[in-house]
Amino acid sequence: MTESDFFPAPTPVRVAQVAAWAGAEICRGDDSTLITHVAPLDAAGPGALVFIENPKYVDQLDETKASACLVPKKYLDRVPDGVVPLLAKQPYNALALVLAQLYPDAMAPMPVSDALGVHPKAHVSDGVHLEEGVCVEPGAVIGKGAHIGAGTHIGPNAVIGANCQIGRACRIGANAMVQHALIGDEVIIHPGVCIGQDGFGFAMGAGGHAKVPQLGRVVIQKHVEIGANTTIDRGANRDTIIGEGTKIDNQVQIGHNVQVGRHCVIVSQVGISGSSTLEDYVAIGGQSGVGGHVTIGMGAQVAAVSTVHSDLKPGGRYGGMPAKPVKLWFKELAAVRRLAERGSEK
Repeated sequence: MTESDFFPAPTPVRVAQVAAWAGAEICRGDDSTLITHVAPLDAAGPGALVFIENPKYVDQLDETKASACLVPKKYLDRVPDGVVPLLAKQPYNALALVLAQLYPDAMAPMPVSDALGVHPKAHVSDGVHLEEGVCVEPGAVIGKGAHIGAGTHIGPNAVIGANCQIGRACRIGANAMVQHALIGDEVIIHPGVCIGQDGFGFAMGAGGHAKVPQLGRVVIQKHVEIGANTTIDRGANRDTIIGEGTKIDNQVQIGHNVQVGRHCVIVSQVGISGSSTLEDYVAIGGQSGVGGHVTIGMGAQVAAVSTVHSDLKPGGRYGGMPAKPVKLWFKELAAVRRLAERGSEK
């Protein structure tokens, strides 16, 4: 791994401890071998832990000089002598568990100041309830009647609006804005996120567009992570909801009344229009758009740069403009390519 002053080198640990964290099996070698850092396959040296999962990098596995490797069964025989193989069903997932132990400071936005409690240059209004261990950094503002749970960290210049409720062990990044929102425990909100602003509601007419007051809230359940500069509008006449465990990338726009289920994955620059529903475990690739008032069924996957204009059935894989089952999409692309090739031959 590239050397960095931002994340200090971890205390060396034995391979046996790494295997325990990862839920992996040590297949051969010395379980007392020390691991000092994590590195890519092609840049690893003594003390490094690496992983292999993508077949594109198997040739690099043959030459790696790492001390240990998280590896699936199909590549176990490719691990060089001198490298301790750690057999894991999902090596990348196993690596994530190990990294969380070795580099805990990299798990959430880093604090700017070392101060504990409320910094003198923060502004906390009357009637705010701060549970034990809350940290409020310089420039942060907390509005009247807000409730902040134990162990939550409010970053510099973040704004928590009046009567908002933030759960325990949350991290609110610098310059984030949270208003009209109820947020569960262990939620990570990265810098620049805006939550609870007006939804885009206007009654359009020939004489002008009348603004429709947005009276709902944003409800964010526990273990959600929201990437930098993402925006989540509050509901118009019901709540906008982000379900437990959902992960949202940077620069995503979620409109009013949207219902996002549990453990969804929404990649950067996705736009989700108002009153749409994503059921549990939906995944949407980057730069895709979802029209208003549609439902994407449980477990469905939408490819990057797609547009969803109508309901999608659960469990399917979709792509294209408009989104359709991937097999049909690929057939259409192949047919268009053949027509283009015929045209170029004339």
